[in-house]
Amino acid sequence: MIYLEHTPAPPLNRFVRSLWYAKAPRPGHQRERVLPTGRTQVILNLARDFFLDCPEGGPAVRAAPSLVVGARSVYEVVDTSDMADLIGMVFEPGAFPVFAGDAADLFSNRTVDLEEIWGGEARGLRDRLREIPAPVGKLRCLEACLAARLNVRLARRPVRLQGAVEFALCRFGQAAGVATVAEVARSTGWSERRFSQVFREEVGLSPKVWCRIQRFQRALQWLHAGADVRWTELALECGFYDQAHFANEFRAFSGIDPTTYSLLRDTPWANHVPVD
Repeated sequence: MIYLEHTPAPPLNRFVRSLWYAKAPRPGHQRERVLPTGRTQVILNLARDFFLDCPEGGPAVRAAPSLVVGARSVYEVVDTSDMADLIGMVFEPGAFPVFAGDAADLFSNRTVDLEEIWGGEARGLRDRLREIPAPVGKLRCLEACLAARLNVRLARRPVRLQGAVEFALCRFGQAAGVATVAEVARSTGWSERRFSQVFREEVGLSPKVWCRIQRFQRALQWLHAGADVRWTELALECGFYDQAHFANEFRAFSGIDPTTYSLLRDTPWANHVPVD
């Protein structure tokens, strides 16, 4: 298996959290759960001209080879044959509308053909990436393409998050339980309803769902690292009310309980869990 991750240079790094390349042609199982992070991704299949869409409990169907995976609040199931040769980008919260020209919540919990947004540029980018032999070269090409697209947008007008959303993401990113959505909304001077609407349009999820997913992700990273900690302590450390709340939230986002995840955590990525 090959896995490379790259943080792009400024100013692109304000908008794109990471670029990554993966080559895992024989993972040993057919399907995986991909757990929600709340962030939007773009993924390009370099091995073949389609992805396999895998509705749980149903047969796989073919999808486009270049996809926008919107911010998700539920897990999805993927076919591991798609991992033979992949490249992608993870956007910072609130950044995807800069590259899509549309509100982020239009893509939430959906996968959309990248050509619907970027037109022929999406096909041309994928063709160029397939011609480059080395993974590092592919990542450099991808970064250059995104930087050029960003420069075009910046040349038209400055791009930045709504100040209220930027402030909220900072507050929500601090220690668990530091502020409620209502408290942050009051701090912005907006009503909670207006604040939630703008946050959802820029980030893709409501602020309450975003905070729930970030708590879930903190717990997930602890579990994947094999932290030797009691369930009650882990729940409180990650911002849950108690162990029962932690277990219910974990199951809601992953489809499995924390104990089952601990038994399956010997995987390269914390957010990927074998299904079979």
